[in-house]
Amino acid sequence: MTSVRPPVPLRHPVDEVPPPGRLAAFGLQHVLAMYAGAVAVPLIVGGAMKLSPADLAYLINADLLLCGIATVLQCVGLWRFGVRLPIMQGCTFAAVTPMVLIGTEGGGLRAIYGSVIVAGVAMILLAPVFGRLLRFFPPLVTGTVILIIGLSLLPVAGNWAAGGQGAADFGTPKNLGLAGGVLVVVLAVQRFAPGFLSRVAVLVGIVAGTAAA
Repeated sequence: MTSVRPPVPLRHPVDEVPPPGRLAAFGLQHVLAMYAGAVAVPLIVGGAMKLSPADLAYLINADLLLCGIATVLQCVGLWRFGVRLPIMQGCTFAAVTPMVLIGTEGGGLRAIYGSVIVAGVAMILLAPVFGRLLRFFPPLVTGTVILIIGLSLLPVAGNWAAGGQGAADFGTPKNLGLAGGVLVVVLAVQRFAPGFLSRVAVLVGIVAGTAAA
C-alpha cells in the first residue's frame, strides 16, 4: 500500500512575500502613488489658513510622518488595529473642509490637532458599530460622498489655477494655461501611460507643471 501524503497547504497570494528587488519596487510605487494626495491635504489646509512657508513645511512633514506610522500599523498590525495587508495609508480629503473651517474660525492648528485626536478616539470606539453598518453603504452611496468632497474642493482648485488669492497676476492666461496643461498631462498619463506611471499620474503632473513654471 502506498502512503497518502497530507495535502500541502496553499499560500494565498496576498500572503506571499516577493523577492527583495520586487518588494522595493512595489514599495516605491506605493509611496509615489500616495505622495501627491498626502501632500495635497496639508497644502490645501495650510493655504486656506495662510500659514508661513516654515509652518506649511512643518505641517507637510507631520502629515508624511503620521502616514508612515499609520502604514506600518496597517501592514504589520498591533492587537486589533491594522488590516495586515500591503497597503499605503494616505491622508483623507473627507476632513479637509472641516479642518479648514476649524483652522480659520476655531483656533488655528492647535484646534485642528485637538479635533483630530478627539475624532480618532471616537472612531476607535465606534469602529465595531460602523463595521456592522457597511451593508447600508453600497458603492452608489460612497461614490456620491466622494463626488461631493471633490465638488467642495473645486473653489480651492480654481483659486490655485488662477495663481492664488492676492497674487498680482491672478487669473492671467499664463496661470490658467499652466493649470490646464497640468490637467492635460495628468489625464494623458492616467489614460495612456503604462501601469506604473498611470498610478502616479498626479505626481507626474506636478513634476511637469513645476518644470514648465
